[in-house]
This record gives sequence, C-alpha cells and structure tokens, in this order.
Amino acid sequence: MGVTVVALTAGAAGCSSGPGVGAAGPGAAKRAPGAEKAAGAKKKVPEAQPKNMFRLIGDGSTAFTGSQPKQPVPERLAPGRKPPQFVVFSWDGAGEDSQKLFSHFREVGKKYHANMTYFLSGVYLLPEDKRELYDPPKHNVGSSDIGFNDTEGIRNTVTQVRGAWEDGDEIGTHFNGHFCGPEGGVGTWSVEQWKSEISQAKSFVKSWKSNVPGLKKEKPLPFDYDKELVGGRTPCLEGQKNMVAAARTMGFRYDSSGVNNQVWPKKKDGIWDLSMQLVPVPGREFETLSMDYNFMFNQSGTTQGDPDQHEYWGNQMRDGLLQAFDRSYDGNRAPLIIGNHFESWNGGTYMRAVEETIATVCTKEEVRCVSFRQLADWLDAQDPATLEKLGTLGVGQAPERGWAAFLGGTSASRAGGAAGAARAEARPDES
Repeated sequence: MGVTVVALTAGAAGCSSGPGVGAAGPGAAKRAPGAEKAAGAKKKVPEAQPKNMFRLIGDGSTAFTGSQPKQPVPERLAPGRKPPQFVVFSWDGAGEDSQKLFSHFREVGKKYHANMTYFLSGVYLLPEDKRELYDPPKHNVGSSDIGFNDTEGIRNTVTQVRGAWEDGDEIGTHFNGHFCGPEGGVGTWSVEQWKSEISQAKSFVKSWKSNVPGLKKEKPLPFDYDKELVGGRTPCLEGQKNMVAAARTMGFRYDSSGVNNQVWPKKKDGIWDLSMQLVPVPGREFETLSMDYNFMFNQSGTTQGDPDQHEYWGNQMRDGLLQAFDRSYDGNRAPLIIGNHFESWNGGTYMRAVEETIATVCTKEEVRCVSFRQLADWLDAQDPATLEKLGTLGVGQAPERGWAAFLGGTSASRAGGAAGAARAEARPDES
C-alpha cells in the first residue's frame, strides 16, 4: 500500500486524567506530545484450588489465593489449522472515579465473554496526603502529572481491581506519574530509573492499607502482584527501550508501548512486543493508533469538541476499528490490539465506540477477546516455526493457497513426520 501517512502516533498516546483528589482533569490529555471464546466452545479453567491456599502478603493489601480463575488453557495450533482471531481491549490508568467506567466495562466484558487488560497507575492507590512516598525520576518528590487519589477513590479502585482479577482479567501497569515530553519525561529515563519506577508502582499496590488507614478492614487484592505483573504500557508510548531493558529483569513477559502494523507479534529484547497498531480512519487518507485519544486528537484536537460532531466522531472510531478487525479476521489473523482510557472525551462518544466494537467482534466465530497475558500464554505455547510463518503475512494478507496449505507443514514434521504432513494437507481448507 506504499508509504503510510500516520497522524499522531508515537509519543502521542492519551493521558488519562485519573480519579480522586489532585487529578489533573480531562485537559491532561493535551499535555501529550504529539474471550477466550471460540463460538460454541467453553473456556477451560484450572481445577479449584484447596481452600487453604489463602495467605496474606505484607500488610494485607494483597494475598496469595491460588491460581487465577477463569483462565483458558492455551493449546498449540494443529498443523494446517487457521489461527483464532485474537482481540485485546486494554485500559490505561484503570481507576474507578465518579464516571464508574471501570465497573461498567467489567460488565460489558462479562456480557460479551471478553477478558481485558487493565493497566493500573500505581498513584491511583496512593492518597494525596502520602504523595511524598512517590519519588519520580527527574521530578520533585510528590510530583505527578495525573495527581493522586483520596480514600473513597482508592476504595472504589481496589474493589474494581479485585473484581476484575476474579473475572479473569489482567492487572498490568501504566506505571505512576505519567510524565511525558523532553523535560524529564519517561522517554529520558535510564534503565535504573525505570527499575525505580516499576518498583514504586508495585509498592503502592502492595501497601495501600498502610497508606490509607481507613481501609484496613477492606478485603485484600487476591493476588501476589510481584508475580501477577507481567506487562505494561508506558505513558504517551515513550521510553520503551529502557523500560523494556529494566522490565525484562523484573518478571515482565510483554510490552505494549510501541507502534506497529497489524501483523503477527514477535519477541523484542526477550519479551513479546504487543505494540499498539495503526488502523484506518474512515473518510481520511491516513491511519492512526488504535486508541481513543488518537482518534480524538485527529478529530477535534480537544476533549470538548463540537457537540454536533460527537456522534460522527464516535462512529468514525468504531468503524475504523471494525475495518481493522475485518482485515485481520479475513486476512492474516494477526491479533488486534486496542487501547482506551476511562474518559468521557467529546461527550463519551469513544466509550460508546469501544462498547459497540466489543459487542460486534467478541461474538463472532473463531474470535477470542483476551488479555495481553492470555495472548502471551498462547504465543508461548506455539511451535516457533508456526509463528515464524505467520509473521511472513502482511497487513490483511490471507494465505494465497488457504490455511491448510500454508500451515500444513510447519509443525507436522515434529508431530508425525511425512505421514502427519500428508494428513494435514488432506484436511479441508478452513479459509
């Protein structure tokens, strides 16, 4: 398709204003520079854990409760079989405020059998009066471009994070203070500074009871965050290189901080590169990132644009995401990555667009709406030769001779030699 013209991509992912006292408000976005559900199939879940698996960790803010419930069991793709169509819906910031969008989209996920990833900002579990506990790289102690929270905001966020994990969703990280740009922004941080930022993000999740005495009687988060945290997305998609260098030594298995086309992911610097993707903007001659903020910026340039255009803008985002889905679903079957914020920009039109997209795609045959962690689990279970072959397909490119011929020989030799390959080639084409 030649050279792609891209509007507002790298360094321009949205900034969520966040909940509670000290939040920067919707205008914060302007600071940015620039299920497991195949139709007819039920999820396979691990066997129930013994009741004595419960063990408090630290001050009781978190607890080990056994394996996460409602997790699919990843299976290796059989030779010659068409891969599932994975779709990941993810949320930057992931705090529950007065808009109640976290709780709303949890219900949407359950309705349409969609697991999601919630990238929690650590400072959303840190109260304003304890802000000095945060020591951000290249900024004053107690600084944050998205503010901090209050007791009720932390209570509500913890409730949603707990419920999301119990629903089978993933709790990743959006780190802490959301600093963007050349003046001390995350893109200027060293590897060691990123290690500090990640450690602090973990600490705020693991110590909210100590930091908010009024919440000591609340139930703990039902996971060990040191083990649960396996991926994240950087503020404004900046600082990916040094962040990954730090994160891969701290248990991360993937990162979603880059910009890519709709092609099959590969590992980069030892972890899965599950970057944001370029998708169509209907009626325009460029593509933009698969994120609400980027559509908003290219449409109105402000969170409070012309009300007469709100419906059109939401429809444009929805239709762009659906066009992106169709070219993967009918083409190379590359996972579709979508990012969002719990914000009511331009009258909430982007939240409507995302919900309508979920309702449309997660109910289709052979589609699995999953978390990033679940996608990484599936990728890890595959024959490397299969993934390498999938990686040769371009955006929207279906195998010329069908899936049976395309993938019939990738792992057949390991599974049964020439006879296995012959059986794979003889299987009816599923394309």
